[in-house]
Amino acid sequence: MVVFTVIFGTLAGLPSKGRPYPIMVYAAMLPWQLFSNAVSESSNSFIANANLITKVYFPRLIIPASSVIVSLVDFVLSFIVLIFLMIWYIFMPDWRIMFLPLFLGLALLLALGAGFWFAVLNVRYRDFRYIVPFVVQLSLFVSPVGFSSSIVPEQWRLLYSINPMVGVIDGFRWAILRADLTLYRPGFFVSVALSVIVFVTGFYYLRKTEKNFADII
Repeated sequence: MVVFTVIFGTLAGLPSKGRPYPIMVYAAMLPWQLFSNAVSESSNSFIANANLITKVYFPRLIIPASSVIVSLVDFVLSFIVLIFLMIWYIFMPDWRIMFLPLFLGLALLLALGAGFWFAVLNVRYRDFRYIVPFVVQLSLFVSPVGFSSSIVPEQWRLLYSINPMVGVIDGFRWAILRADLTLYRPGFFVSVALSVIVFVTGFYYLRKTEKNFADII
C-alpha cells in the first residue's frame, strides 16, 4: 500500500477523486490478495496432500477449496486493518458497504475457479508450478490495484474488463469509497460472466480428471 501510494499517488499524481489514496489502494488490495493467496495455495494443494489422495477416495475439490477458505480468514484479518485506516483518515463508507459481501462472493468464485484449474494443471504437468507465481505476479500489474480503472481510456475499458479482477476490484471500491464513484456496469458484467465461466469450467475439469489423480501423483 505504501509503495503504490508513493509511486502512483505522490510521484505520478494519479487522481483519487478526493479520497485518501492509501484507502483507495487498500480497498483494491483486499480482493487481489484474497485471489492471489487462494490461487497460489490451491494450485499446489494436491501435490502437498498427495498422501491423502492415494489412500482413500473423497471429493477432491475439497482440497483446493479449503485453501481458498484459509485465504478468506486472511482477508478478514486484513479487513480489520482497513477499518483502522478509515478511522485514521476519518473516512467512513455509506450504505453501499452493504453490497460488499456480493463482491466478496464474486472474488471467491473467481479464486475457486482459477484454483481448480491451476491445481489440476499442476498435477498433470509438474513444471506448471513455476508458471503460477508468474501469472499471479502479472495479475497485480494488469489489475487496477495501485490506480483507479477510471484512468483507462473509455474506448478501452470494456476490453480491459476481460481481466475478471477489474470488475471485482471496481466493485470493492464502489462499496467502500462512497461519494461520486460510479461502477462501470458493462465491464462489471463482463467480469461477472468470465468469473462464472472460469468457475464452471474449472469445476468440471477437476471432476473429470480427479479419478486419475492417485495414479498420476
